[in-house]
Amino acid sequence: MPYPKLLVDIKKIKQNGSILVKESSRKGIEVAGVTKVVCGNPTIAQALVDSGIKIIADSRIENLKKLTDINCKKMLLRIPMPSQAEDVVRYADTVLVSEIFTIKKLSEQAYIQKKVIHLILMIDLGDLREGLFYESEILKTVSEIVNLKNINLLGIGTNLSCYGAVIPSRQILEKLILMKKKIKDLFNINLEVISGGNSGSISLFEDDQLPKGINQLRLGASIILGIGIDHLPIEGLLTDTFILEAEIIELRKKPSLPLGEQGLDAFGNKPVFVDMGIRSRAICAIGRQDVNPEDISPLDHNINILGGSSDHLILDVTDAEENLKVGDKIRFRVNYGGCLSLMTSPYVQKEFL
Repeated sequence: MPYPKLLVDIKKIKQNGSILVKESSRKGIEVAGVTKVVCGNPTIAQALVDSGIKIIADSRIENLKKLTDINCKKMLLRIPMPSQAEDVVRYADTVLVSEIFTIKKLSEQAYIQKKVIHLILMIDLGDLREGLFYESEILKTVSEIVNLKNINLLGIGTNLSCYGAVIPSRQILEKLILMKKKIKDLFNINLEVISGGNSGSISLFEDDQLPKGINQLRLGASIILGIGIDHLPIEGLLTDTFILEAEIIELRKKPSLPLGEQGLDAFGNKPVFVDMGIRSRAICAIGRQDVNPEDISPLDHNINILGGSSDHLILDVTDAEENLKVGDKIRFRVNYGGCLSLMTSPYVQKEFL
């Protein structure tokens, strides 16, 4: 198989999924398995379903289109574009929403397609990404939703620890429980789903800090990479699910300082170099078009990433454990950002183990 190559351990991802489904079920929580970090890959989505997950969630309708043959419910995570209303209704069963203008577009399309679309109304509890922030606008939106055709207000939800990096807490999430009660009192609607966030909310499993009434979590990073709040490993889950292999295309001894007057690099930055004398430098055939060098780390701790351009990754391999040569492959761990970009890049081959 050509390189660069991303090795994906399906068995480990499935094991993580099974563990989280069982643990969540004991707490009365249904897991929506999120595939956005893997670009809606059907093989990985099927592994999530095989682990016991009944809802696959993704941010992009283009990814949900790829998953039509997988037997499960589909959820659109990102607030939909009004221009995509037709496809959203066609390919999603449940949609996270906030804007009444878009919700009305979904209602129109659902009526045309003779389908009921289920909504989770997003409430911004302080992370300042999507969702209605003020109680008055929440209640006004609900009052309009209840009069729309082919729309079912399935529940309410929130997102934390993404844009604003707000750490989930019992105090914050209890606001969803209070809002559910207010909606029931005012509109006589008993919401079925209270969606309490993403993998960061797993931290509240400890000491039973997740409020009773939260009955859904949208889990991606925890299942696929074994990580939770602050990108830290979650105890009992596997984190070595992805390994990147990149091929050496040049291996030369060179100075560690560039020669000549220094300007800006290809990305408009002025890099800083440290004079370490003559070093063995390897170039691998992968670059920033595929992954940010800061999002990968060599399995050989004696290899240092010096930087990269669009199509080149430059390494200091002077102290490498092995005697490397051109054509050899170097292996890297990947973090969340690395997984996201590598799975999206068409230049990176994917091999499922």
